[in-house]
Amino acid sequence: MQAESLQDRRWYAVKVFYNKVFRMEDILSDRNIETYLPVQKVQLKGQAHLLAARKLARTDEYHRGDARYIQEGPVIYERRPLITSLIFLKASPEEIVQVSARLKDEQIMGRALGFVYKTADWKEYASIPDRQMESFRLVVESGQSGLEFYSADEFVLREGDKVKVLDGPFAGAEGYIKRIRKNRRLLVCIEGVIAVATSYIPEKYLERLSAE
Repeated sequence: MQAESLQDRRWYAVKVFYNKVFRMEDILSDRNIETYLPVQKVQLKGQAHLLAARKLARTDEYHRGDARYIQEGPVIYERRPLITSLIFLKASPEEIVQVSARLKDEQIMGRALGFVYKTADWKEYASIPDRQMESFRLVVESGQSGLEFYSADEFVLREGDKVKVLDGPFAGAEGYIKRIRKNRRLLVCIEGVIAVATSYIPEKYLERLSAE
C-alpha cells in the first residue's frame, strides 16, 4: 500500500501568502512530504554570519534551528527565495487533500496561509508533469545569472517554437522561444503557475521539437 502511495505522488504548486514559504516548508517537512523551494544560496560574512551561527546553534526543544540557513563547515549560507510566494510539493492524491485542509486551518490575520493550485475549471488539484518540473528545476538550479520569473498569465503558452536545449548550462531543458523586450529568450513553464526566462541561448544549441 505504501509503495502504491509513492508511485501515485505527483508535483503540485502551492501559493503562499505573507512571504511565509519557510513556514510552509516546515509544515510539509513535519508531514514527511518532499518539497522544492527555488532559492539562491548567499554566503554570509561578518555580523550576518555571527547572527546566523547563533540561530543554528539553538537545538533545544523550543528551537528547531532556522531553515533559511545552511552550514557547510565554517561557512554559512542564507537561502533566499527566488519566488517569495511559491513552493512545490510532491504528494499523493490523499496527501494533497490533507495539505489543502491544513492551509485553510493555518491562518494569519484571518486569512489562510495559502492554497494549492487547481485546474482551470477548479474541479481538481493541478498536478505538474514531471518533465515540466525537471526543466524548471534544471534552469533555476543552473546558477546562471539573468533569469527572470513571470506569472503564468503574462504569456500565452504554446505559441512560438518549442525547443530542447542540447548544450550549455541549460542542456536538457525544454521550453518555448519567446521574444521578451526584443530579445529571443527560452521560456520554461510550469503551466498555469510560473515561467522562468533564460538569457540568450545560441541557435546551434537548440533542437526544434514537434508540437504536442
